[in-house]
Amino acid sequence: MQVPCPESEPGHLLLKVLACGVCRTDLHIVERDLAPMQARIIPGHQIVGRVMSGATDELPVGSRVGVSWIGGIDGDCWYCHHDMENLCDRPVFTGYTVNGGFAEFVSVRADFAFALPDNLDDTHVAPLLCAGIIGFRSLRVAGVLPKERVGLFGFGSSASLAIAILQSWDCEVYVSTRGDSHRQLATSLGATWVGSEDDRPPVPLDRAITFAPSGKVVISALASLRKGGVVAINAIHLDQMPAFDYDKLLWGERQIRSVANMNRTDAHDFLQFAERLRIRPNVSVYSLADVNKAN
Repeated sequence: MQVPCPESEPGHLLLKVLACGVCRTDLHIVERDLAPMQARIIPGHQIVGRVMSGATDELPVGSRVGVSWIGGIDGDCWYCHHDMENLCDRPVFTGYTVNGGFAEFVSVRADFAFALPDNLDDTHVAPLLCAGIIGFRSLRVAGVLPKERVGLFGFGSSASLAIAILQSWDCEVYVSTRGDSHRQLATSLGATWVGSEDDRPPVPLDRAITFAPSGKVVISALASLRKGGVVAINAIHLDQMPAFDYDKLLWGERQIRSVANMNRTDAHDFLQFAERLRIRPNVSVYSLADVNKAN
């Protein structure tokens, strides 16, 4: 449908949208797995745009910028004052609490827009702005160290981007995922071991990150850990967690952590890695008119 072009606001950039990636979270929003925050919303939070107005010294008119899921914070809550802006009590979520990038133009907060590397074109940098950044944050939440054994449970967009970071840290990467195409992709990207969702990695893992919105997958990851290991759950929505045996699976100072959003430091750091490592995701391109087919 046709809607008015966003109006200029202080502290905001008006962007002409060049590309916008489709994320699983967009599906959670439109299918109402996440409770609606607005009566009507334009989804999309992996935005590549050209600055049309509201420019800053760092982001002048005509410059190319990226926008992610976190579109703003209140700056006043306890979490913001303790360097945990991703846990802000009153956050702005792009494409959920404010309109997002499945449109021709979008208004975004200037302090939550990021200059983009020149060596990645619009369609290939768009998936990095959520899938890439949140996958990178998941590695941080899991506490991954160089040369560790790391399991990736599920191998969609986010995991397929995280593997390049892990390999740059000389980690062994063990992938457990359903779908032959995902297993083939993991193999082609150089995973140490690849198995189905029912297969357990052949060695105890130091860290594991789950990417599927499934409590059963979390339990599988937990069962693969050494004592003292960590599971990080990279999902904004999770189905029911099955009951599990504490003595066998969690005792021994194993930990389960959730990954809640990203912060601006994650975005800046990951984009630097992406530029240096030349991370280039596989993409399928759809016109805006065909956005509902991109699921």
